[in-house]
Formats: sequence, structure tokens, C-alpha cells
Amino acid sequence: MTSLDKPTEDTEADDARAVTEAALFEAFGGVRGMVETVLPGLLFVTIFTINKDLHLSAIAALAVSLLLVVVRLVMRDTVKHAFSGVFGVAFGVVFAMMTGNAKNFYLPGMLYTLGLGLAYVISTLAGVPLMGLILGPVFKENLSWRTRNPGRKKAYAKASYAWGGILLAKCAILFPLYWWADTAQLGWVLVALKIPPFLLAVWLTWVFLAKAPAPIDVFAEMEAEEKAEEERQRAEREETAGGRHRREA
Repeated sequence: MTSLDKPTEDTEADDARAVTEAALFEAFGGVRGMVETVLPGLLFVTIFTINKDLHLSAIAALAVSLLLVVVRLVMRDTVKHAFSGVFGVAFGVVFAMMTGNAKNFYLPGMLYTLGLGLAYVISTLAGVPLMGLILGPVFKENLSWRTRNPGRKKAYAKASYAWGGILLAKCAILFPLYWWADTAQLGWVLVALKIPPFLLAVWLTWVFLAKAPAPIDVFAEMEAEEKAEEERQRAEREETAGGRHRREA
């Protein structure tokens, strides 16, 4: 390696890390996405801890979730993270109201976490790591990593196992508390376990992908193929036209 090569390689590595950071930020919602994830549950457990009023706590949590969606709409921002929060809170409100048990406000989210953790592990064992399915479109590589980029597939497998392990470990803490702890205790532990495990999983994903080969931009490939095909057809038309002119001459 010459002294001229190293700066170029360092720049390419920095660019790859920057692309990875931007993609993860987009896929997982960034700071605002974390706020939208935590705020409804935090409001629920705060109100319930103070006055033990299930209805007021549930209505407040649902109202703030809807407000977050409205803010997104007004700002013309993507609403997928806010909408997912509304659905999660709505299911929790329905469960809690129907059973009269405030702890059931958290049950749908806990079951979702369990299912997602299992999905990460099972999909990876099946050779189609879920993280690749989630981030493939974000990196504009779609499923090219499965057959054309084995190093990237390995990174997605590691990231999926990390997410699965972290989510299942979280469930191992929460489900015993669901049976043994009261609503306030479960709620505060759940709020405390929202952000740190998430940040750990995102950081591990960044570490694995930053060291992986660059994604194959299949959209750029398709555009190049279309352009080459247009050039070929244009050349054929010009050749045909030239041949006709020669015959007429």
C-alpha cells in the first residue's frame, strides 16, 4: 500500500460508516422514534402510580400517541414509527379495559417483543436473517446480499442474532415480573428497559455492518442495464439507418 492509497481507503471506510449510520437512523427512527416509543408507556405508568386510575392512564397514553402522529403529519414527516406506537398503545388499552387489569396494558407489547425476538433467531437459522430483510431496501440492495454478498449476509446474521438475544433476554426479565410484580413496578422496569437494550442492539448492528462489504446497489445496476439497453437499441437503429442509406446510394 502506498501513501496515496491509504487516504482513499480511509475515505471509503468513512463513507461506508456514514451510509450505515444514516440507514440505521432511518430504519429505527432516531431520537424522535425513541421518544415516541417511550412516552406513552411513561405517561401511563406515571399517572397510574399517582392515582391508580386505569381509565385515565390508558386514555392519556392513547391521546399522547395520537398527538405524536398529528405532529408528524403537520410536519409532513414519516409516520410509520408514530403509527406503530398508536397501534401498540391501542391494543394495550383494549386489553387493559376488557380485563380490568392495568398490567394487561403492557401485555401486547411484551408478546410482540417475544415474537420479534424469536423471529430474529428463527429467520437467521433458516438462512434469511430478518435484519437483512429490514435493512436491505434501506441500503438499496434488496435481497442481493443473500447470494451475491456472503460477507454482508454474515453481518446481517450476526446482527439478527444480537437483536434476538437482546429481545429474548428482555422478555426473560419482564414476563416473571408480569406475574409477580404490581402494575407500577412492571411499568417502571419496562420503561427502563426501552432505550438501553435498543441502543445496544443498534450499536452492535452498526459494528457488524461497518465491517461488512459494501452493499450492492441493485437499483443503480438496473438503471445501468436500462441505459445500456437503450444505447444498444440506439446503435442498432443507427446501423440500420446507415445500411439503408448505403443501399439507396
